[in-house]
Amino acid sequence: MIEDIYKWGKRIDILVNNAGIADFGKIETVKFKNWRKIMDTNLIGTFLTTQNVIKYLKKTKGNIINVASISGLRASTLRIAYGTSKAAIIQLTQQQAIELGEFGIRVNCVSPGPVKTKLAQAVHTPDIVKAYHDSIPLNRYGMENEIAEAIFFLSSEKASYITGQNLSVDGGFEASGVGLISLRES
Repeated sequence: MIEDIYKWGKRIDILVNNAGIADFGKIETVKFKNWRKIMDTNLIGTFLTTQNVIKYLKKTKGNIINVASISGLRASTLRIAYGTSKAAIIQLTQQQAIELGEFGIRVNCVSPGPVKTKLAQAVHTPDIVKAYHDSIPLNRYGMENEIAEAIFFLSSEKASYITGQNLSVDGGFEASGVGLISLRES
């Protein structure tokens, strides 16, 4: 399919690796087949897609934006496979930037925090939403368009000297560390 796009005279300037799946569970209950499916989709999919597009991006000095997660920077409850896969994507981003920089290809990563998506709305109970709001300095979930704006910036000429970086788009969630919610309520 990638060859077909290029044959039609289309250019490939930007690759956004955004595929991802999750399975929540405790370390002792995660089934290996689920672990493997998450790694195959989140990490190996990112690697293989990039590998197949490099020859086209070399011609355009294009950009790669990998989408990880704040769970790749900060351990989260019940996210052993998901968090590990997203941490690996952050490292993969740095490796790709080192190898592809000589061809003028920039590679960066965006790590969203809690974002108001249909999936989040379906699985986050009111208690989970409240807990996140209490842990995020901006006191709200991010919006999908805010993640898109970060991706747009990193793929634009305004970011022409940025490569190998991870941008957390999380309302300050990563910076907040261990929150003391009870102090905020006093």
